[in-house]
Amino acid sequence: MHFHIIMTERCNSQCRYCYEKSMKEFDNGLDKKFEFDYSAPEKSEIKIEELKKFIDKDPNPKIIFYGGEPLCNYKKIIEIMNNINAEFFIQTNGKLLHTFPKQYINRISKMLISIDGDKERTDFNRGEGTYDIVLKNIKLIKENGFKGEIVARMTISFTDNFTDLKTQIKHLFSIGFDSVHWQLDAGFFKYDYNKETFSEFVKNYNAEISKLINYWISKMKYGNFLKIYTFIGIMQDILNNTKTKLRCGSGYKNYTITTNGTLTCCPIMNCIKDFYVGNINESDPNNLKQIDV
Repeated sequence: MHFHIIMTERCNSQCRYCYEKSMKEFDNGLDKKFEFDYSAPEKSEIKIEELKKFIDKDPNPKIIFYGGEPLCNYKKIIEIMNNINAEFFIQTNGKLLHTFPKQYINRISKMLISIDGDKERTDFNRGEGTYDIVLKNIKLIKENGFKGEIVARMTISFTDNFTDLKTQIKHLFSIGFDSVHWQLDAGFFKYDYNKETFSEFVKNYNAEISKLINYWISKMKYGNFLKIYTFIGIMQDILNNTKTKLRCGSGYKNYTITTNGTLTCCPIMNCIKDFYVGNINESDPNNLKQIDV
């Protein structure tokens, strides 16, 4: 089982797709659809002995440190890694990697780093200087012995002058990322539903996807398999003729532990009671409620 652990709700970035949209639109209507829980603390207050007792019941646990920016609470990460036997991942903006002791970084199997492509696009979305900081820190951890997988975790939004997905992904591979994945920033805010804007985005996005798939296949013909995770799972299911629920696993093989130990089906829904499935003190990781998100 995969468990996202929310280390903190704090973040040291103010990205356009996340922070800026949140600050512009408080009345997004979500509170009319779902019941929100505002009782969870900002930083993780879960007790290590309680978390260990819960995680130890899983025969093959994978822990993903998540936030906010998880490294804003890196001391808690160290405490977890010192006391719990699991495979460790982290999803981070990469700006604080230089503050995290190398002996712990080097125990992480997979690192998902937020970066949106080249310097111009990344800095536009995530703040001036972000691209250079991220690349500097990646270089540092590699020099310090990091051997795990480094995934470029892009966000694609129709509000950021999105152009040429293929070029951006080719760039990310060229600067040393092992793999690429992206998410679409759409659907959480009222102005995401501007029909004219969204329709144009979908048209451009589909055209870019077609170009990227053709490029991906052309590379494979010559024995060069690019780990583009957005394609891999879909292609595997097509080739094997298998059916699946949400490809991220949320609600059946991927759960989230909030800052107070509540269990929910997805890190994006960590404070929405409608998607709670239990807590670390009372639940069995091998028998969690499944939710069709």
